[in-house]
Amino acid sequence: MQDKTKQLVLDAFLLMLRPVVRILLRYGIGYREFAEVTKTAFVDVASSDFGIRGRPTNISRVAVMTGLTRKEVRRLRDKVSEGDSAIRVKSTPLLDVLHHWHAQPEFTDSDGRPLPLPFSGGEISFNDLVRRFGGDIPAGAMRTEMKRVGVIREDESGSLCVVQRTFIPDTDHENLVTLLVHSAYPLLSNIEHNTSQDRDNDSWANRVAFTQSLRSRDTKQLRRIAKDRIADFSETIDDILIAYESLQDDREKEDDNNVVSVGIFYFEERDENASYEW
Repeated sequence: MQDKTKQLVLDAFLLMLRPVVRILLRYGIGYREFAEVTKTAFVDVASSDFGIRGRPTNISRVAVMTGLTRKEVRRLRDKVSEGDSAIRVKSTPLLDVLHHWHAQPEFTDSDGRPLPLPFSGGEISFNDLVRRFGGDIPAGAMRTEMKRVGVIREDESGSLCVVQRTFIPDTDHENLVTLLVHSAYPLLSNIEHNTSQDRDNDSWANRVAFTQSLRSRDTKQLRRIAKDRIADFSETIDDILIAYESLQDDREKEDDNNVVSVGIFYFEERDENASYEW
């Protein structure tokens, strides 16, 4: 029974890895490079999550759990401890400015919508917004870039108005890293949590609607409907997150902050060679 369960799990991961491998090959990343990342993840998780009485797992036990040699485990643990494998995905000044334009009460109207802002002068201005949340980026450069990526426009009076709540990064690899860290990782973490015996009946929301009987000619319309509905949902959740942020006392310690992600997704099978059943 144990062997059968293990094989079912491995078969599911084989399916899941198909789009992962497709991405890796697209970026010229082969098996050996990916295997190094995979081994690092095995050693890191086995060391930190499977210790006894709160202590890190020793090298011998990690070797037994992962099937790696003790020499390899030691090398990879040193790599992790030195920070070589850390993933660093930071928000950009543009995203920070756009977020706070929606979040800060002085830059929003009574309905919580971002106000049109003059570039400078007056009680509040775009220059004030950028000075507070744009780091060391000059307001003029920020205006140029936000107009270029299409998140703001300039109206007849010269005020700057928000036209998009988010934007997709310019380069494919930036978009890929953002999606992996902020979409794929939360979703897989959700699955890991919901299938763990240690969750104490505290399941995280995860809902998927699917059908096996949709006509091919209807997928385009459904794709458009799903895109619109998901956009509406995500903006509603974003408003709620902003509301919670506004309740936080500036004096609260940063180490009390939690990373929270809420997502929903649409899937359409395009891989003819992916073998599985719903």
